[in-house]
Order: sequence, then structure tokens, then C-alpha cells
Amino acid sequence: MKRWIGFILHLAMIVVLTSFGSYTVMKKGDVEIPESLKVTANLEFFAPQDSVELLDEDEVTPPFLGKAFNGFKEALAFKESQGKYHSVNTLGYLGKYQFGSSTLNLMGVYDMEDFLGNPKLQEKAFEANIARNKWILRRDIKRFNGKTIGGIKVTESGILAAAHLAGAGNVKKYLRSYGQNDVTDAYGSSISHYMNKFAGYDISNIKQQKNAKV
Repeated sequence: MKRWIGFILHLAMIVVLTSFGSYTVMKKGDVEIPESLKVTANLEFFAPQDSVELLDEDEVTPPFLGKAFNGFKEALAFKESQGKYHSVNTLGYLGKYQFGSSTLNLMGVYDMEDFLGNPKLQEKAFEANIARNKWILRRDIKRFNGKTIGGIKVTESGILAAAHLAGAGNVKKYLRSYGQNDVTDAYGSSISHYMNKFAGYDISNIKQQKNAKV
């Protein structure tokens, strides 16, 4: 009798399992995951482009790169200092964007030690400098944007990146000489190189401003 009861129970288990798919003999401790619950798709997380979140007063999260302003400033920062806020080069240029003390003075920054340890201030200084150079170069941007000089297409972002490297005055000379006055810094980077490397970014969100301050 016990054999018949065991045989009937075994048949009943097979019927139940086969109703959910193919029957698999599981060892003790195994767990079978139903096919309907298995994840087969390649899932990816996409964060909004050009988003910046300030977590606290001392920490700035890196923005997502793109062709908007955040992409421009992070690409330029990487070229200048590999994006390091505490960087000081052999010529004494400071911070993530490698500012000289004379340029910082123009924007109202006089304490270099405080500047070097203050990421928020460095970001504000960069935006102020872009706004100031936009105003200084406003006529040249309007005149030369879209033209080609020495095989390089001139764009607003390229002009302003070059101004960050060599100063707005030298960029004016470069443009108005159609590339003949091409200044190179102590590390071998030229106006034409920056003009080409940082071309095509949309930095329209930063408005020109005379005597911009942080």
C-alpha cells in the first residue's frame, strides 16, 4: 500500500512540474528560477546630459560630457590640469582651469590660497572669465564665427578656449592676421591648436559681460 501511495504522489509531482514547463530534477539546496522572472535584456542607465549637482559646500560632482557648456569646460579643464582643483603648474598657474593671479585679480579674487582650496569659487571664476572674454571679443566672434583660417573652422567656443590660453588680445591678433600671429605658450600649446580642439561647443548660456566678477 505504501508503495502505491508513494508512486501516486510521485506521478502527481511530475504533473504539477510539467504544467510549468520541462521537468528538472533538482538537488538539495538548488533553486530553479522561472523563465518569466529571468532578466535577459541588456539594461543601461542614462542620466540627463549636462546635469550638475552640488552635494555640499565642498564637493562638486563631475557633469556628463557633451557639446554644451559643461562638456566645454570639462574638456578644457582636462587639458589644463586633468580636472584637478588643487593643481599648480611650474609657472604658478592655479587650479582646475590654470588661472594666473593677474587674471583672477581682474575678477575680484585676491587670496590665491583660498582660491586653490575652493572648487565653487574656481567654477565661478571660469564662468566669469568666459563672460568677460565674450564681451572683449564680441566683434571678432561676430565677424569670424564660421570662417576658416589655416584650415581650421572658427567657432565661438574655439575663440574663447584660445582666449583662456593666450588672452583675448592675442586672439584678436590671431584672427585679424588670419592666423599669422599664432602665439604658443611655454608648454607648446598654440592658439590655433585650442581653436581647433575646442571648436563646436554650444556655450550660449554664458552671456557677455563687461568687467565680470565672481
